[in-house]
Amino acid sequence: MAEDIGALSRLQLESIIGFNGKVPSGLSVHPDGENIIYPLGCTTIIQNLNSGQQAFLESHTNNISFLTVSKSGKYIATGQVTYMGFKADILIYDYFAKVIHATMTLHQAKVEALAFSPNELYLVSIGGQDDGSVVIWNVATKTSICGHPATVPTAGNALAVKFANHMDDVFITAGTGTLRLWLLDLPNRKIRPTECQTGVLKRMINCIEVSKDDNFFYCGTTTGDILMVSMKTGLLSNYGPIKDKFSLGITAIVELKSGDLLVGSGDGIIAMCRAPNFKPLKKIHMDSGITSISLRGLGHQFFVGTLASQIYRCNFTEFKEELITTCHSDSILDVTFPCGTSDLFGTCSKAEIRIWHTPTNKELLRIVVPNMTCNSIEFMRDGRSIISAWNDGKIRAFTPETGKLMYTINNAHHDGVTAIAVTSDGKKIISGGGEGQLRVWEIGSKTQRLIEVLKEHSSTISCIKVKKNNQECVSASFDGTCIIWDLIRYARNQMILANTLFKCVCYYPDEYQIITSGKDRKIGYWEVFDGSVIRELDGSLSGSINGMDITANGDYFLTEWESDGKLFRYQNDNVHNCDSESGIMS
Repeated sequence: MAEDIGALSRLQLESIIGFNGKVPSGLSVHPDGENIIYPLGCTTIIQNLNSGQQAFLESHTNNISFLTVSKSGKYIATGQVTYMGFKADILIYDYFAKVIHATMTLHQAKVEALAFSPNELYLVSIGGQDDGSVVIWNVATKTSICGHPATVPTAGNALAVKFANHMDDVFITAGTGTLRLWLLDLPNRKIRPTECQTGVLKRMINCIEVSKDDNFFYCGTTTGDILMVSMKTGLLSNYGPIKDKFSLGITAIVELKSGDLLVGSGDGIIAMCRAPNFKPLKKIHMDSGITSISLRGLGHQFFVGTLASQIYRCNFTEFKEELITTCHSDSILDVTFPCGTSDLFGTCSKAEIRIWHTPTNKELLRIVVPNMTCNSIEFMRDGRSIISAWNDGKIRAFTPETGKLMYTINNAHHDGVTAIAVTSDGKKIISGGGEGQLRVWEIGSKTQRLIEVLKEHSSTISCIKVKKNNQECVSASFDGTCIIWDLIRYARNQMILANTLFKCVCYYPDEYQIITSGKDRKIGYWEVFDGSVIRELDGSLSGSINGMDITANGDYFLTEWESDGKLFRYQNDNVHNCDSESGIMS
Protein backbone atom coordinates (compact mmCIF):
# COMPACT_ATOMS: atom_id res chain seq x y z
CA MET A 1 0.00 0.00 0.00
CA ALA A 2 3.04 2.29 0.10
CA GLU A 3 2.27 3.69 -3.33
CA ASP A 4 -1.06 5.01 -2.04
CA ILE A 5 0.40 7.06 0.81
CA GLY A 6 0.16 10.78 0.17
CA ALA A 7 -1.33 10.12 -3.29
CA LEU A 8 -4.80 11.47 -2.70
CA SER A 9 -6.59 14.43 -1.18
CA ARG A 10 -5.63 16.24 2.03
CA LEU A 11 -7.89 16.70 5.00
CA GLN A 12 -8.52 20.36 5.64
CA LEU A 13 -7.59 21.65 9.08
CA GLU A 14 -10.59 23.41 10.59
CA SER A 15 -9.42 24.73 13.94
CA ILE A 16 -6.73 24.28 16.57
CA ILE A 17 -6.94 24.41 20.34
CA GLY A 18 -3.45 25.03 21.58
CA PHE A 19 -0.49 27.35 22.04
CA ASN A 20 3.13 26.37 22.59
CA GLY A 21 4.07 28.60 25.51
CA LYS A 22 7.57 27.15 25.71
CA VAL A 23 8.73 29.03 22.57
CA PRO A 24 10.49 32.26 23.66
CA SER A 25 8.71 35.35 22.26
CA GLY A 26 6.37 32.91 20.52
CA LEU A 27 3.27 35.13 20.81
CA SER A 28 3.14 38.22 18.56
CA VAL A 29 0.43 40.75 17.86
CA HIS A 30 0.42 41.61 14.16
CA PRO A 31 0.98 45.32 13.41
CA ASP A 32 -2.58 45.53 12.04
CA GLY A 33 -3.77 45.07 15.64
CA GLU A 34 -6.45 42.61 14.58
CA ASN A 35 -4.59 39.28 14.69
CA ILE A 36 -2.24 37.36 16.94
CA ILE A 37 0.37 34.94 15.61
CA TYR A 38 1.73 31.99 17.56
CA PRO A 39 3.26 28.54 17.00
CA LEU A 40 1.97 25.07 17.87
CA GLY A 41 4.10 22.09 16.91
CA CYS A 42 4.94 22.38 13.21
CA THR A 43 2.17 24.91 12.51
CA THR A 44 2.01 28.71 12.72
CA ILE A 45 -1.46 29.99 13.62
CA ILE A 46 -2.88 33.39 12.68
CA GLN A 47 -5.96 34.10 14.79
CA ASN A 48 -8.35 37.01 14.49
CA LEU A 49 -8.92 38.65 17.88
CA ASN A 50 -12.52 39.63 17.14
CA SER A 51 -13.95 36.63 15.29
CA GLY A 52 -11.58 33.92 16.51
CA GLN A 53 -11.13 32.73 12.93
CA GLN A 54 -7.84 30.92 12.32
CA ALA A 55 -5.49 30.58 9.36
CA PHE A 56 -2.64 28.06 9.29
CA LEU A 57 0.87 28.11 7.88
CA GLU A 58 2.10 24.52 7.64
CA SER A 59 5.43 23.50 6.14
CA HIS A 60 7.89 22.72 8.93
CA THR A 61 8.94 19.11 9.45
CA ASN A 62 9.45 19.43 13.21
CA ASN A 63 8.53 21.70 16.12
CA ILE A 64 8.88 25.46 15.68
CA SER A 65 11.57 26.87 17.97
CA PHE A 66 11.22 30.62 17.26
CA LEU A 67 8.82 33.04 15.57
CA THR A 68 9.18 36.70 14.64
CA VAL A 69 7.14 39.22 12.63
CA SER A 70 8.61 42.04 10.53
CA LYS A 71 8.00 45.68 11.46
CA SER A 72 5.33 46.32 8.82
CA GLY A 73 3.80 42.89 9.28
CA LYS A 74 4.47 41.79 5.71
CA TYR A 75 6.65 38.82 6.68
CA ILE A 76 6.59 36.11 9.33
CA ALA A 77 9.78 34.13 9.93
CA THR A 78 9.90 30.82 11.80
CA GLY A 79 12.72 28.47 12.69
CA GLN A 80 12.54 24.86 13.79
CA VAL A 81 14.37 22.15 15.67
CA THR A 82 15.46 18.90 14.06
CA TYR A 83 17.69 15.94 14.87
CA MET A 84 21.44 15.94 15.41
CA GLY A 85 23.25 15.84 12.08
CA PHE A 86 20.36 17.39 10.14
CA LYS A 87 19.87 21.00 9.13
CA ALA A 88 17.02 23.09 10.52
CA ASP A 89 14.89 25.15 8.12
CA ILE A 90 13.99 28.83 8.38
CA LEU A 91 10.75 29.72 6.61
CA ILE A 92 9.69 33.26 5.67
CA TYR A 93 5.95 33.57 4.94
CA ASP A 94 4.13 36.32 3.11
CA TYR A 95 1.52 37.30 5.69
CA PHE A 96 -1.05 38.65 3.25
CA ALA A 97 -0.79 35.87 0.65
CA LYS A 98 -0.35 33.15 3.33
CA VAL A 99 2.34 31.47 1.22
CA ILE A 100 6.03 30.70 1.71
CA HIS A 101 8.25 33.54 0.53
CA ALA A 102 11.56 31.74 1.14
CA THR A 103 13.04 28.59 2.66
CA MET A 104 16.55 28.97 4.01
CA THR A 105 18.71 26.19 5.40
CA LEU A 106 22.15 26.50 7.00
CA HIS A 107 21.92 25.93 10.76
CA GLN A 108 22.50 22.53 12.32
CA ALA A 109 19.87 20.93 14.60
CA LYS A 110 18.09 24.10 15.82
CA VAL A 111 17.32 27.73 15.01
CA GLU A 112 17.67 29.53 18.34
CA ALA A 113 16.47 33.06 17.48
CA LEU A 114 15.47 35.30 14.55
CA ALA A 115 15.07 39.04 13.91
CA PHE A 116 14.09 41.23 10.92
CA SER A 117 15.87 44.50 10.16
CA PRO A 118 13.65 47.60 10.54
CA ASN A 119 13.19 48.06 6.77
CA GLU A 120 12.77 44.29 6.20
CA LEU A 121 15.89 44.08 4.04
CA TYR A 122 17.61 41.43 6.13
CA LEU A 123 16.89 38.59 8.50
CA VAL A 124 19.42 37.57 11.14
CA SER A 125 19.39 34.05 12.58
CA ILE A 126 21.25 32.28 15.40
CA GLY A 127 21.83 28.55 15.52
CA GLY A 128 21.52 26.41 18.64
CA GLN A 129 24.33 24.98 20.75
CA ASP A 130 25.19 22.38 18.09
CA ASP A 131 25.58 25.13 15.47
CA GLY A 132 26.88 28.26 17.21
CA SER A 133 26.75 30.60 14.22
CA VAL A 134 24.98 33.84 13.32
CA VAL A 135 23.87 34.31 9.70
CA ILE A 136 22.56 37.35 7.80
CA TRP A 137 20.01 36.65 5.04
CA ASN A 138 18.82 38.89 2.22
CA VAL A 139 15.02 38.76 2.30
CA ALA A 140 14.55 39.91 -1.30
CA THR A 141 17.05 37.54 -2.95
CA LYS A 142 16.36 34.72 -0.41
CA THR A 143 20.08 34.01 -0.01
CA SER A 144 22.61 34.25 2.79
CA ILE A 145 24.96 37.24 2.81
CA CYS A 146 27.49 36.03 5.37
CA GLY A 147 27.93 34.17 8.62
CA HIS A 148 30.15 34.27 11.69
CA PRO A 149 30.57 32.35 14.98
CA ALA A 150 28.01 33.82 17.36
CA THR A 151 30.34 33.79 20.38
CA VAL A 152 34.00 33.53 21.23
CA PRO A 153 35.14 29.95 21.94
CA THR A 154 35.36 30.56 25.70
CA ALA A 155 31.77 31.86 25.98
CA GLY A 156 28.50 29.93 26.07
CA ASN A 157 25.61 29.90 23.63
CA ALA A 158 23.89 32.90 22.06
CA LEU A 159 20.19 32.84 22.99
CA ALA A 160 18.72 36.13 21.75
CA VAL A 161 19.10 38.55 18.85
CA LYS A 162 17.61 41.97 18.11
CA PHE A 163 18.03 44.55 15.32
CA ALA A 164 18.24 48.27 15.93
CA ASN A 165 14.99 50.17 15.34
CA HIS A 166 16.31 52.56 12.67
CA MET A 167 19.47 50.94 11.29
CA ASP A 168 19.51 47.93 8.98
CA ASP A 169 23.17 47.22 9.60
CA VAL A 170 23.31 47.03 13.43
CA PHE A 171 22.08 44.21 15.64
CA ILE A 172 22.81 42.71 19.07
CA THR A 173 23.27 39.11 20.18
CA ALA A 174 23.33 37.90 23.78
CA GLY A 175 23.35 34.69 25.76
CA THR A 176 25.43 32.76 28.27
CA GLY A 177 28.51 34.86 28.99
CA THR A 178 28.21 36.78 25.70
CA LEU A 179 26.91 40.23 24.71
CA ARG A 180 27.89 41.58 21.30
CA LEU A 181 27.11 44.52 19.01
CA TRP A 182 27.37 43.64 15.31
CA LEU A 183 27.89 45.84 12.26
CA LEU A 184 27.06 44.60 8.78
CA ASP A 185 29.69 45.43 6.13
CA LEU A 186 27.62 44.71 3.02
CA PRO A 187 30.21 45.57 0.29
CA ASN A 188 32.68 43.10 1.83
CA ARG A 189 29.97 40.62 2.89
CA LYS A 190 31.17 40.63 6.48
CA ILE A 191 29.63 41.10 9.91
CA ARG A 192 31.96 42.52 12.53
CA PRO A 193 31.33 41.99 16.27
CA THR A 194 32.17 44.31 19.14
CA GLU A 195 32.22 42.88 22.66
CA CYS A 196 30.06 44.86 25.09
CA GLN A 197 31.70 45.60 28.43
CA THR A 198 29.67 44.97 31.59
CA GLY A 199 32.51 45.35 34.05
CA VAL A 200 32.39 43.03 37.04
CA LEU A 201 28.84 41.90 36.24
CA LYS A 202 28.64 38.42 34.75
CA ARG A 203 25.20 37.55 33.47
CA MET A 204 23.26 35.04 31.37
CA ILE A 205 20.91 37.00 29.13
CA ASN A 206 17.49 35.70 28.06
CA CYS A 207 16.02 38.59 26.07
CA ILE A 208 16.87 41.96 24.48
CA GLU A 209 14.88 45.15 23.83
CA VAL A 210 16.19 48.21 21.94
CA SER A 211 15.04 51.71 22.89
CA LYS A 212 12.94 53.62 20.34
CA ASP A 213 15.73 56.13 19.65
CA ASP A 214 18.45 53.44 19.33
CA ASN A 215 20.52 55.03 22.09
CA PHE A 216 20.34 52.09 24.49
CA PHE A 217 19.32 48.47 24.64
CA TYR A 218 18.02 46.52 27.62
CA CYS A 219 18.91 42.93 28.53
CA GLY A 220 16.82 40.68 30.76
CA THR A 221 18.98 38.26 32.74
CA THR A 222 18.54 34.95 34.55
CA THR A 223 19.67 36.76 37.71
CA GLY A 224 16.47 38.82 37.62
CA ASP A 225 17.89 42.25 36.80
CA ILE A 226 17.99 44.48 33.70
CA LEU A 227 21.19 45.67 32.03
CA MET A 228 21.05 49.03 30.24
CA VAL A 229 23.83 49.23 27.63
CA SER A 230 24.80 52.08 25.30
CA MET A 231 24.39 51.32 21.59
CA LYS A 232 27.17 53.74 20.65
CA THR A 233 29.90 52.55 22.99
CA GLY A 234 28.78 49.08 24.05
CA LEU A 235 29.40 50.02 27.70
CA LEU A 236 27.10 49.25 30.61
CA SER A 237 25.18 52.39 31.51
CA ASN A 238 23.00 51.15 34.34
CA TYR A 239 21.42 48.08 35.84
CA GLY A 240 18.73 47.21 38.36
CA PRO A 241 16.84 46.53 40.46
CA ILE A 242 19.70 46.23 42.95
CA LYS A 243 17.43 44.64 45.57
CA ASP A 244 14.30 42.53 45.17
CA LYS A 245 15.30 41.11 41.82
CA PHE A 246 12.75 39.26 39.68
CA SER A 247 12.48 35.65 40.81
CA LEU A 248 13.45 32.95 38.27
CA GLY A 249 14.93 35.57 35.95
CA ILE A 250 13.58 37.99 33.36
CA THR A 251 12.18 36.08 30.37
CA ALA A 252 10.53 38.85 28.31
CA ILE A 253 10.99 42.60 28.00
CA VAL A 254 9.21 45.26 25.89
CA GLU A 255 9.55 49.06 25.79
CA LEU A 256 6.41 51.21 25.87
CA LYS A 257 5.94 54.48 23.98
CA SER A 258 6.53 56.38 27.24
CA GLY A 259 9.98 54.78 27.62
CA ASP A 260 8.89 52.56 30.50
CA LEU A 261 9.50 48.83 30.29
CA LEU A 262 7.14 45.89 30.57
CA VAL A 263 9.03 43.00 32.12
CA GLY A 264 7.98 39.36 32.44
CA SER A 265 9.62 36.98 34.89
CA GLY A 266 9.98 33.24 35.27
CA ASP A 267 7.69 33.15 38.31
CA GLY A 268 4.77 34.72 36.42
CA ILE A 269 5.03 38.43 37.26
CA ILE A 270 4.36 41.18 34.71
CA ALA A 271 5.79 44.48 35.96
CA MET A 272 6.13 48.01 34.63
CA CYS A 273 9.62 49.39 35.35
CA ARG A 274 11.39 52.67 34.73
CA ALA A 275 15.07 53.51 34.31
CA PRO A 276 17.45 54.09 35.98
CA ASN A 277 16.62 51.91 39.02
CA PHE A 278 14.12 49.57 37.25
CA LYS A 279 12.00 49.13 40.36
CA PRO A 280 8.51 47.72 39.61
CA LEU A 281 5.82 50.42 39.55
CA LYS A 282 2.89 48.08 38.80
CA LYS A 283 2.54 44.31 38.93
CA ILE A 284 0.32 41.53 37.63
CA HIS A 285 0.66 37.96 38.91
CA MET A 286 0.11 35.12 36.43
CA ASP A 287 -0.18 31.39 37.12
CA SER A 288 3.13 30.42 35.48
CA GLY A 289 6.31 31.78 33.93
CA ILE A 290 6.12 34.47 31.23
CA THR A 291 7.60 33.66 27.81
CA SER A 292 6.09 36.38 25.56
CA ILE A 293 4.90 39.98 25.81
CA SER A 294 3.54 41.73 22.70
CA LEU A 295 1.98 45.18 22.44
CA ARG A 296 -1.23 45.94 20.56
CA GLY A 297 -1.13 49.31 18.85
CA LEU A 298 0.69 51.85 21.02
CA GLY A 299 0.41 49.67 24.09
CA HIS A 300 -3.12 50.36 25.38
CA GLN A 301 -3.40 46.57 25.40
CA PHE A 302 -0.73 43.94 25.52
CA PHE A 303 -0.81 40.16 25.20
CA VAL A 304 1.11 37.72 27.36
CA GLY A 305 2.03 34.08 26.70
CA THR A 306 2.98 31.77 29.58
CA LEU A 307 4.72 28.44 30.12
CA ALA A 308 1.34 26.90 30.99
CA SER A 309 0.30 27.57 27.34
CA GLN A 310 -2.14 30.31 28.26
CA ILE A 311 -2.66 33.64 26.47
CA TYR A 312 -3.75 36.70 28.46
CA ARG A 313 -5.02 40.06 27.25
CA CYS A 314 -4.00 42.87 29.60
CA ASN A 315 -5.38 46.40 29.82
CA PHE A 316 -2.57 48.87 30.43
CA THR A 317 -4.68 51.54 32.15
CA GLU A 318 -6.17 49.20 34.75
CA PHE A 319 -3.17 46.84 34.61
CA LYS A 320 -5.38 43.76 34.88
CA GLU A 321 -5.32 40.51 32.94
CA GLU A 322 -8.03 38.56 31.11
CA LEU A 323 -7.51 34.94 30.07
CA ILE A 324 -8.46 34.53 26.40
CA THR A 325 -6.85 31.21 25.38
CA THR A 326 -6.05 28.15 27.42
CA CYS A 327 -5.05 24.60 26.58
CA HIS A 328 -3.00 21.68 27.85
CA SER A 329 0.68 22.42 28.35
CA ASP A 330 1.79 18.79 28.02
CA SER A 331 1.06 15.72 25.91
CA ILE A 332 -2.63 14.93 25.42
CA LEU A 333 -3.03 11.29 26.41
CA ASP A 334 -6.68 10.68 25.49
CA VAL A 335 -9.64 12.35 23.80
CA THR A 336 -13.25 11.23 23.75
CA PHE A 337 -16.73 12.45 22.80
CA PRO A 338 -19.82 11.77 24.94
CA CYS A 339 -22.52 9.57 23.44
CA GLY A 340 -24.95 11.29 21.11
CA THR A 341 -23.32 14.71 20.73
CA SER A 342 -20.39 16.27 18.90
CA ASP A 343 -20.69 19.63 20.65
CA LEU A 344 -18.60 18.51 23.62
CA PHE A 345 -15.45 16.46 24.03
CA GLY A 346 -13.05 15.65 26.82
CA THR A 347 -9.26 15.44 26.93
CA CYS A 348 -6.75 14.40 29.57
CA SER A 349 -3.13 15.39 30.05
CA LYS A 350 -0.87 14.85 33.05
CA ALA A 351 -2.73 16.08 36.13
CA GLU A 352 -5.86 17.43 34.46
CA ILE A 353 -9.04 16.63 32.59
CA ARG A 354 -10.70 19.29 30.45
CA ILE A 355 -14.11 19.49 28.80
CA TRP A 356 -14.36 21.58 25.62
CA HIS A 357 -17.14 23.14 23.57
CA THR A 358 -16.50 22.08 19.97
CA PRO A 359 -18.16 24.97 18.03
CA THR A 360 -16.30 27.69 19.96
CA ASN A 361 -13.12 25.78 21.03
CA LYS A 362 -13.70 27.11 24.56
CA GLU A 363 -12.88 25.28 27.77
CA LEU A 364 -16.01 24.56 29.83
CA LEU A 365 -14.56 22.59 32.74
CA ARG A 366 -11.18 21.75 34.20
CA ILE A 367 -10.56 18.98 36.73
CA VAL A 368 -7.14 18.92 38.38
CA VAL A 369 -5.61 16.16 40.52
CA PRO A 370 -2.15 17.46 41.47
CA ASN A 371 0.98 15.35 40.98
CA MET A 372 -0.86 12.55 39.16
CA THR A 373 -1.22 11.58 35.50
CA CYS A 374 -4.57 10.78 33.87
CA ASN A 375 -4.01 8.10 31.22
CA SER A 376 -7.52 7.63 29.85
CA ILE A 377 -11.08 8.99 30.16
CA GLU A 378 -14.57 7.83 29.18
CA PHE A 379 -18.04 9.36 29.43
CA MET A 380 -20.81 7.17 30.81
CA ARG A 381 -23.55 6.65 28.23
CA ASP A 382 -26.10 8.49 30.38
CA GLY A 383 -23.75 11.50 30.55
CA ARG A 384 -23.85 11.64 34.33
CA SER A 385 -20.20 10.89 35.03
CA ILE A 386 -16.69 11.03 33.61
CA ILE A 387 -14.63 7.92 34.36
CA SER A 388 -10.87 8.41 34.45
CA ALA A 389 -7.80 6.16 34.80
CA TRP A 390 -4.82 7.42 36.83
CA ASN A 391 -1.23 6.39 37.29
CA ASP A 392 -1.64 6.10 41.09
CA GLY A 393 -3.75 2.98 40.52
CA LYS A 394 -7.09 4.69 41.14
CA ILE A 395 -10.22 5.05 39.04
CA ARG A 396 -11.93 8.38 39.66
CA ALA A 397 -15.42 9.43 38.59
CA PHE A 398 -16.40 13.10 38.27
CA THR A 399 -19.59 14.97 37.48
CA PRO A 400 -19.41 16.54 33.99
CA GLU A 401 -21.16 19.77 35.04
CA THR A 402 -19.11 20.75 38.09
CA GLY A 403 -16.13 18.37 38.10
CA LYS A 404 -16.99 17.23 41.62
CA LEU A 405 -15.53 13.87 42.63
CA MET A 406 -18.33 11.28 42.76
CA TYR A 407 -16.36 8.23 43.86
CA THR A 408 -12.88 6.71 43.80
CA ILE A 409 -11.95 3.06 43.32
CA ASN A 410 -8.74 2.71 45.31
CA ASN A 411 -6.04 0.20 44.40
CA ALA A 412 -7.77 -0.67 41.14
CA HIS A 413 -4.37 -1.71 39.73
CA HIS A 414 -1.07 -1.89 41.56
CA ASP A 415 0.96 -0.57 38.58
CA GLY A 416 -1.32 2.27 37.53
CA VAL A 417 -4.55 2.26 35.50
CA THR A 418 -3.56 2.61 31.84
CA ALA A 419 -6.83 2.02 29.92
CA ILE A 420 -10.53 2.18 30.69
CA ALA A 421 -13.89 1.42 29.02
CA VAL A 422 -17.54 1.40 30.10
CA THR A 423 -20.54 -0.67 29.05
CA SER A 424 -23.46 1.02 27.32
CA ASP A 425 -25.82 0.34 30.26
CA GLY A 426 -23.43 2.13 32.64
CA LYS A 427 -23.33 -0.82 35.04
CA LYS A 428 -19.76 -1.99 34.43
CA ILE A 429 -16.31 -0.48 34.07
CA ILE A 430 -13.50 -2.47 32.45
CA SER A 431 -10.02 -1.25 33.42
CA GLY A 432 -6.56 -2.26 32.29
CA GLY A 433 -3.36 -1.83 34.25
CA GLY A 434 0.37 -1.57 33.83
CA GLU A 435 0.78 -5.08 35.20
CA GLY A 436 -1.32 -6.53 32.35
CA GLN A 437 -4.50 -7.39 34.24
CA LEU A 438 -8.00 -6.62 33.01
CA ARG A 439 -10.50 -5.97 35.81
CA VAL A 440 -14.28 -5.73 35.60
CA TRP A 441 -16.12 -3.54 38.10
CA GLU A 442 -19.82 -3.42 38.90
CA ILE A 443 -21.05 0.13 39.49
CA GLY A 444 -24.05 0.58 41.77
CA SER A 445 -25.76 3.68 43.01
CA LYS A 446 -23.48 3.84 46.05
CA THR A 447 -21.04 0.96 45.62
CA GLN A 448 -18.29 -0.18 43.27
CA ARG A 449 -17.51 -3.89 43.37
CA LEU A 450 -14.80 -5.96 41.68
CA ILE A 451 -16.44 -8.80 39.71
CA GLU A 452 -13.57 -10.48 37.89
CA VAL A 453 -9.85 -10.29 37.20
CA LEU A 454 -8.60 -11.44 33.78
CA LYS A 455 -4.89 -12.25 33.78
CA GLU A 456 -3.82 -13.34 30.29
CA HIS A 457 -1.77 -10.26 29.30
CA SER A 458 1.83 -10.04 30.49
CA SER A 459 2.45 -6.31 29.91
CA THR A 460 0.73 -2.91 29.95
CA ILE A 461 -2.79 -2.78 28.52
CA SER A 462 -3.00 0.14 26.12
CA CYS A 463 -6.59 0.10 24.84
CA ILE A 464 -9.97 -1.50 25.62
CA LYS A 465 -13.11 -1.45 23.45
CA VAL A 466 -16.51 -2.94 24.38
CA LYS A 467 -19.00 -4.50 21.96
CA LYS A 468 -22.41 -2.82 21.62
CA ASN A 469 -24.26 -5.70 23.32
CA ASN A 470 -21.88 -5.52 26.34
CA GLN A 471 -21.15 -9.24 26.07
CA GLU A 472 -17.68 -8.96 24.63
CA CYS A 473 -14.65 -6.67 24.71
CA VAL A 474 -11.20 -6.54 23.13
CA SER A 475 -7.99 -5.42 24.83
CA ALA A 476 -4.67 -4.44 23.25
CA SER A 477 -1.38 -4.79 25.09
CA PHE A 478 2.31 -4.03 24.79
CA ASP A 479 3.00 -7.78 25.04
CA GLY A 480 2.09 -8.18 21.34
CA THR A 481 -1.37 -9.64 21.88
CA CYS A 482 -4.95 -8.50 21.43
CA ILE A 483 -7.43 -10.64 23.36
CA ILE A 484 -11.16 -10.87 22.69
CA TRP A 485 -12.96 -11.53 26.00
CA ASP A 486 -16.37 -12.99 26.78
CA LEU A 487 -17.91 -10.72 29.43
CA ILE A 488 -20.54 -13.33 30.37
CA ARG A 489 -18.19 -16.23 31.12
CA TYR A 490 -15.19 -13.93 31.83
CA ALA A 491 -12.98 -16.04 29.64
CA ARG A 492 -10.89 -15.60 26.52
CA ASN A 493 -12.61 -16.14 23.17
CA GLN A 494 -9.67 -15.47 20.85
CA MET A 495 -6.11 -14.19 20.93
CA ILE A 496 -4.32 -12.24 18.21
CA LEU A 497 -0.53 -12.45 18.16
CA ALA A 498 1.83 -10.14 16.29
CA ASN A 499 5.44 -9.02 16.52
CA THR A 500 4.59 -5.53 17.76
CA LEU A 501 3.51 -3.49 20.77
CA PHE A 502 -0.21 -2.94 20.19
CA LYS A 503 -1.27 0.61 21.06
CA CYS A 504 -4.83 0.84 19.75
CA VAL A 505 -7.71 -1.37 18.63
CA CYS A 506 -11.17 -0.68 17.19
CA TYR A 507 -14.24 -2.73 16.37
CA TYR A 508 -15.55 -2.36 12.84
CA PRO A 509 -19.18 -1.11 13.12
CA ASP A 510 -20.63 -4.53 12.27
CA GLU A 511 -18.34 -5.95 15.00
CA TYR A 512 -17.26 -8.99 12.97
CA GLN A 513 -13.81 -7.52 12.45
CA ILE A 514 -11.30 -5.49 14.45
CA ILE A 515 -8.48 -3.24 13.30
CA THR A 516 -5.24 -2.85 15.25
CA SER A 517 -2.08 -0.77 15.10
CA GLY A 518 1.03 -0.14 17.13
CA LYS A 519 4.79 0.18 17.15
CA ASP A 520 5.41 -1.73 13.89
CA ARG A 521 3.63 1.03 11.89
CA LYS A 522 1.22 -1.48 10.37
CA ILE A 523 -2.57 -1.55 10.48
CA GLY A 524 -4.06 -5.04 10.73
CA TYR A 525 -7.55 -6.28 9.89
CA TRP A 526 -8.59 -9.35 11.92
CA GLU A 527 -11.58 -11.70 12.14
CA VAL A 528 -13.28 -11.67 15.55
CA PHE A 529 -14.56 -15.24 15.09
CA ASP A 530 -11.22 -17.04 14.78
CA GLY A 531 -8.59 -14.29 15.21
CA SER A 532 -7.21 -14.77 11.70
CA VAL A 533 -5.55 -11.92 9.83
CA ILE A 534 -7.44 -10.55 6.83
CA ARG A 535 -4.83 -8.08 5.59
CA GLU A 536 -2.20 -5.62 6.70
CA LEU A 537 -1.14 -2.24 5.33
CA ASP A 538 1.51 0.35 6.16
CA GLY A 539 0.02 2.99 8.41
CA SER A 540 2.91 5.44 8.63
CA LEU A 541 6.22 6.25 7.01
CA SER A 542 8.01 6.46 10.37
CA GLY A 543 7.06 6.29 14.02
CA SER A 544 4.50 4.18 15.86
CA ILE A 545 0.76 4.66 15.49
CA ASN A 546 -0.54 6.07 18.78
CA GLY A 547 -4.24 6.63 18.15
CA MET A 548 -7.02 5.32 15.94
CA ASP A 549 -10.78 5.67 15.55
CA ILE A 550 -13.40 4.69 13.02
CA THR A 551 -16.53 6.44 11.76
CA ALA A 552 -19.98 5.08 12.66
CA ASN A 553 -20.61 3.79 9.10
CA GLY A 554 -17.14 2.26 8.80
CA ASP A 555 -16.22 4.11 5.59
CA TYR A 556 -13.28 5.94 7.15
CA PHE A 557 -10.87 5.53 10.00
CA LEU A 558 -8.10 7.79 11.15
CA THR A 559 -4.74 7.13 12.74
CA GLU A 560 -2.23 9.41 14.41
CA TRP A 561 1.43 8.55 14.32
CA GLU A 562 4.34 9.55 16.41
CA SER A 563 7.08 11.18 14.39
CA ASP A 564 5.37 14.43 13.47
CA GLY A 565 1.74 14.15 14.55
CA LYS A 566 0.39 13.46 11.08
CA LEU A 567 -3.12 12.14 10.76
CA PHE A 568 -4.08 9.62 8.11
CA ARG A 569 -7.56 9.00 6.81
CA TYR A 570 -8.39 5.68 5.17
CA GLN A 571 -11.20 4.71 2.86
CA ASN A 572 -11.05 1.11 1.70
CA ASP A 573 -7.46 0.82 0.37
CA ASN A 574 -6.88 4.53 -0.21
CA VAL A 575 -4.78 6.65 2.09
CA HIS A 576 -5.25 10.38 2.57
CA ASN A 577 -2.46 12.39 4.13
CA CYS A 578 -3.35 15.16 6.53
CA ASP A 579 -0.60 17.43 7.89
CA SER A 580 -1.83 18.50 11.29
CA GLU A 581 -0.85 18.65 14.91
CA SER A 582 -1.18 16.17 17.73
CA GLY A 583 -4.28 16.87 19.78
CA ILE A 584 -6.04 18.91 17.08
CA MET A 585 -9.81 18.59 17.04
CA SER A 586 -11.41 19.45 13.71
